[in-house]
Amino acid sequence: MAKRVLVVEDNELNLKLFCDLLRAHGHEVLACRDGRDVLAQAQDFLPDLVITDIHLPHVSGLDLIVSLKADDRLSGVPIMAVTAYAGHGDEDRIRAAGAQAYVSKPISVLRFVEQVNALL
Repeated sequence: MAKRVLVVEDNELNLKLFCDLLRAHGHEVLACRDGRDVLAQAQDFLPDLVITDIHLPHVSGLDLIVSLKADDRLSGVPIMAVTAYAGHGDEDRIRAAGAQAYVSKPISVLRFVEQVNALL
């Protein structure tokens, strides 16, 4: 059965890659380019998984994770963080905010799919 995945990414190429990979594996995908819209879109879409970039314009991916985890209807939804800026301690901060998985860019397609399957 298809799972619903919300993808939050401002880079068009990454967004297309993530969405294409997810659709190729039979998932229903909703793309969101602006972090300011994520909470409302997630409440309407009710995803089975959220994949979010950490470095977004307007809203931090960390703040998005905290907001999603604070929402009663979304708190149980697993979150996979994807970021190009993997500094010392970043993974710990991202996981402490509530993300269940962390993938650094550039992504390995195999690792990306494995992480998605593990969370769904």
